Amino acid sequence: MLQVCAELYPLLKTGGLADVCAALPRALAARGCEVRVLLPAFPPIRAGVADARPVDTAFALPRGTQLLRGTLPDGSTTYLIESPLYAWEGNPYVDARGEPYADSHLRFALLGRVAAQLAEGLDRGWRPQVVHGHDWHAGLAPVYLALAAQRQGRRLAGSVFTVHNLAFQGLFPMEVAAALELPVQLLHMHGLEFHRQLSFMKGGLVYADKLTTVSPTYAREIQEPEQGCGLDGLLRARSGDLSGILNGVDPAVWNPATDALLPAPYPSDDLRGKATCRSHLQVEFGLARQDNAPLFGIVSRLTDQKGIHLILAGLPELLRRGGQLVVLGSGDRALEGALRAAAAAQPDRIGLSLGYDEALAHRIVAGADVILVPSRFEPCGLTQLYGLRYGTLPLVRRVGGLADSVVDCAVENLADRSATGFVFSRFDVADYLAAMRRACILYDRRDDWRQVQASAMAQQFDWDAAAERYAALYHEVAVAGDVS
Repeated sequence: MLQVCAELYPLLKTGGLADVCAALPRALAARGCEVRVLLPAFPPIRAGVADARPVDTAFALPRGTQLLRGTLPDGSTTYLIESPLYAWEGNPYVDARGEPYADSHLRFALLGRVAAQLAEGLDRGWRPQVVHGHDWHAGLAPVYLALAAQRQGRRLAGSVFTVHNLAFQGLFPMEVAAALELPVQLLHMHGLEFHRQLSFMKGGLVYADKLTTVSPTYAREIQEPEQGCGLDGLLRARSGDLSGILNGVDPAVWNPATDALLPAPYPSDDLRGKATCRSHLQVEFGLARQDNAPLFGIVSRLTDQKGIHLILAGLPELLRRGGQLVVLGSGDRALEGALRAAAAAQPDRIGLSLGYDEALAHRIVAGADVILVPSRFEPCGLTQLYGLRYGTLPLVRRVGGLADSVVDCAVENLADRSATGFVFSRFDVADYLAAMRRACILYDRRDDWRQVQASAMAQQFDWDAAAERYAALYHEVAVAGDVS
């Protein structure tokens, strides 16, 4: 089967999508699926596939474009689309001002088109029985696949489309349809049209055989107006084809006992290394060396969606209780500025690193006591899963995958040892502050804190269960024979 995505860890990562697209193929391969990954040959990706060679294609690609085949760092096979469209430097989706590139529709339509062409036999030596597209960047893959099947009068491959974040839909002026060779009969409200624009996301939702998203709760939430982003009616209509499959954690990348990015790796039954990571983090950010109150961490895009304004509003209370905060992320300039001002005013209590650094992300997840993910909405969230694995208790809002993965430290949950973090419900400062106070109070009760850490680190959010469910979907939609 063919996985189609725009980024993949460790070659190119802007968020959790890259982690998922790296881990899922490995988990599927372990179950006996033959998996190949199709990626745009953005410079970091092209540089990470040293043995890429041109494929002997059965028919011509657009001028200046060629298909390469090579090996990813984990040993799996990848196809790369080499094209002038991908010869960029910087973020693959937006420019330095945060604006989408003018040719984004061409970039990601090409990704979907080549995915469909591989199902048509573009590579003379291999073709997939299932094409699995990830997020709006691959949303046109099921569309082009359906058009190819219509031309040939037969079904070429099954298709699965995964929504990682419905809020990002890949919307473009309807006028680009001609350049993308999308026929007019698809440009209506039951096809690709969305409020007079062309929606890549909607293409995947309408034309894929099966739909998935990245947690059971989010699968329910996107069928309602509040989080359906205008597509809730379509998703309700396709509810029989929609599954919520919770993402996992790749133990080859996120494992505190073996993590080479930490100053002191640690197993779940001996957290002395975690104390070392905490001290190291305080030194790295220039914070006061103290352990009488929790050290809170943020590894996130800095946007209102992620609840950063709640954290800013709660800073006085956090500091009054003796807490410290370290932040890694980038995003909204106003939020960046507010965090920069807070760090300048309290340099021994608040540490800030703007941007993204994978190694620093690991050190924060390991060294903090609490990881903050108070999101307005969160399809799955991986940061809280990393926190659980590292004994860094998540403080989250009860929404999406956060609700599916963290159990609040309520009295009854402490009593039966099911508590794994701190959960609040309303997206407001008062509810967030109540959860933050619970974290500070529990931190003073060290025996209870260690018990919750042990319960958190015992959680099993690996990829085995998710891969089994995806493999079952592939078998449902595959054109014939065994899934390949």
